[in-house]
Amino acid sequence: MKIIYCGDVVGRSGRDAVLKHMKNLREKYKADFVIVNAENAAHGFGLTPSICRDLYEVGVDGIITGNHVFDQREIVPFLDYDKRIIRPLNYPLGTIGRGFAVLEAPNGKKLLICQVMGRVFMEALDCPVQALNNVLKDYHLKQNVDAIMVDIHAEATSEKISIAHYFDGLVSAVFGTHTHVPTADETILKKGTAYLTDVGMCGDYDSVLGFEEEAPIKRLLRQYPSEKLVPSTGQGTVCAVYFQTDDETGLATHIERIQIKP
Repeated sequence: MKIIYCGDVVGRSGRDAVLKHMKNLREKYKADFVIVNAENAAHGFGLTPSICRDLYEVGVDGIITGNHVFDQREIVPFLDYDKRIIRPLNYPLGTIGRGFAVLEAPNGKKLLICQVMGRVFMEALDCPVQALNNVLKDYHLKQNVDAIMVDIHAEATSEKISIAHYFDGLVSAVFGTHTHVPTADETILKKGTAYLTDVGMCGDYDSVLGFEEEAPIKRLLRQYPSEKLVPSTGQGTVCAVYFQTDDETGLATHIERIQIKP
């Protein structure tokens, strides 16, 4: 199976870049699935149903979010309605939305996508490992799904790497998001799980993590949030990761980073 995952989409620059390049991405890699992290797509904070529909219209199969999932109030009822969008699994029981989804391609292949949020320098949520274990009790590679992709939305690289090694051989891929900076450590772990510490963002890289420089610099100098962060409006770069899985095992056989600059 061939799968593409696009990193955090930040503002209009990120949205426009993803919408512009989606068709060519699918065709070039002959992808069975394209998944997008869109948690910063609506002016840098959260996403909206209309943004989701725009992404689906150009060929996106599933949407992953993160710690900004609830920032736009209009998305809240949509999280229960739309079964192709997920939020972190380890929110408390009863939180609106779902932390995993099974997507089916036209050829019948099934992909399980899951997301957990880290706890180091992040919100105090439930244990991400236990949350994933609870899902993986019911889903197994080549038994009822063909591939399993896990997103770890986290600050700490050590936390992402530790979780990846814990689930090595049980899932097809583990990818980190949230820091908006692509890392150069793509690999296939010993037991066959593809891994990348951070996919990076889809947005304007002539910025501070996708936002205009002025407010972050003032925060740096004054040590308090004096102004609201505003997404940068320059042309966006697409950062993504592509991986392939073995049809017999569901484990990874190939991984590569994708970067499409303006």
